[in-house]
Amino acid sequence: MNREGQKIPQVTFRTRSANDWKDVTSDDIFKGRTVVVFSLPGAFTPTCSSTHLPRYNELAPAFFANGVDAIVCISVNDAFVMNEWAAGQECGNVTMLPDGNGEFTDGMGMLVDKSELGFGKRSWRYSMLVKDGVVQKMFVEPHKPGDPFEVSDADTMLAYIAPKAKKPDQVAILTREGCGFCTRAKKLLKDLGYAYAEVSLDNRNRSRIVGAITGADTVPQVFVNGQRIGGLEELERWARKAA
Repeated sequence: MNREGQKIPQVTFRTRSANDWKDVTSDDIFKGRTVVVFSLPGAFTPTCSSTHLPRYNELAPAFFANGVDAIVCISVNDAFVMNEWAAGQECGNVTMLPDGNGEFTDGMGMLVDKSELGFGKRSWRYSMLVKDGVVQKMFVEPHKPGDPFEVSDADTMLAYIAPKAKKPDQVAILTREGCGFCTRAKKLLKDLGYAYAEVSLDNRNRSRIVGAITGADTVPQVFVNGQRIGGLEELERWARKAA
């Protein structure tokens, strides 16, 4: 069901914060704000954990720079499950909302029966842009068998909101504990404004792993958007050219 131009359902979400129950209403989330919502079949499920949630979190700075106040993930799971899932995910830029009774999802016309998987009633996968409680745009996955994931992704939503938006660079660094050059490389990346993913290697097979991935035998090794920059000296030269 496409609800563009309609108001979102008025419900109360039962959330948990600091071991206490906290009621959050639809107005708390949407009133007077521009909100991107994505809804998925369930916490801990493969596509949701590997792609759907992480990419929205990764692109959050681009959304926020283009007028979005909040990014919300909704799933028909209880607050305990959503909090435990969030604890193991990179989702600090995303508000995780448990729709335990499926009231919001049902009100959106997105509640589906997944009893064949033992899930019971769950949400169909979709995303939407909501302004002051009114749905402006929806991307609803096609009704195919299984769990299609074609249009509700973060890149599609960002392209709709701001086609020319600059996406954050993807930066990763291979390091080892006690490496001074690694510390200096991470500080340089931070000073340059890059959020990076660090892969810390222990001494067992470290040289073999680094060599297999990079062709080098030392750390740090820095990668930006799929391109190997190299170690600290190469990173410093790269930074001077990029300045």
